[in-house]
Amino acid sequence: METENKKILLVEDDPNFGTVLKDYLAMNDYDVTHAKNGMEGFEKFKKDDFDLCILDVMMPYKDGFTLAKEIREKNQEIPIIFLTAKAMKEDVLKGYKVGADDYLNKPFDSEVLLMKIKAIMQRKATDNVSDSKQFEFQIGGLHLNSKLRFLTYKNEEPIKLSPKENELLRLLALHENDLMPRELALTKIWRDDNYFTSRSMDVYIAKLRKYLKKDPSVEILNIHGEGFRLVVKNQDNGEA
Repeated sequence: METENKKILLVEDDPNFGTVLKDYLAMNDYDVTHAKNGMEGFEKFKKDDFDLCILDVMMPYKDGFTLAKEIREKNQEIPIIFLTAKAMKEDVLKGYKVGADDYLNKPFDSEVLLMKIKAIMQRKATDNVSDSKQFEFQIGGLHLNSKLRFLTYKNEEPIKLSPKENELLRLLALHENDLMPRELALTKIWRDDNYFTSRSMDVYIAKLRKYLKKDPSVEILNIHGEGFRLVVKNQDNGEA
C-alpha cells in the first residue's frame, strides 16, 4: 500500500509567505520542497521526482513562466499551479499556454489551494488508471476477465457482469489491498461526482459484494468518507 506523501515543489521568492505556505501544506500531509527563486527551483526539480509544482509568476533571476517551460521540457505530465499577484488576462493566458493546470491570484484562501491540489492529483490518478492495459485479475479464488466481463469462481459457470459492474470491479482490482478513492470511480465510470451518482455506485458495490461472497477470503471494505478497499486475505493466517 502506498503511504508516502505526495511531493510538491513550491517556488516562491517571498520568504515569509513561502515558509507559511510550506508549513500549511506539510500540515496537510504533503512533502514540500521550497525554492526561493526560479533558478533554484529548476535545480531542485532536476534532483528529485515531484508530483506537482506550485510556481510564483513574478520572481528574480527566472520568472515562473520561464521555469514552467523548462519543467515542461523535462516532464510533460507534471501538474503546475501558478500563483500571481497580477490578475491580468494576458498573464493567465500566457500561463495556460506554457502548460498551467490551474491559477491562483494572491491573496488566496489556502483551503481553495488544497482543493485545487486534490482535484488535480485525482485527475492525474484517473488518467493513470485509464492508461492501465491490464484486463485479467486473480482475486483470491475468483478470476476477472474484464474484456469479456466474466467473473469466474474456480470451475463454476462464469458470471457475466454488467458494463458498470465490470469497470468498478476492475478499478478495485487495480487497487487491490489499497484505497480506491470514491471520486476516482465516480469520475472514471460515471463521469460525474454528485450525491445521486454516489448512491448509484453504492448499489453496484452491494452487487459486487454478493458475487465475491463465493470466496470468504475476499471482501470490499468501506473506508468512511474516502472510498473502498478490495481486500484479499491470506487464508493461511487470515491476514490481508
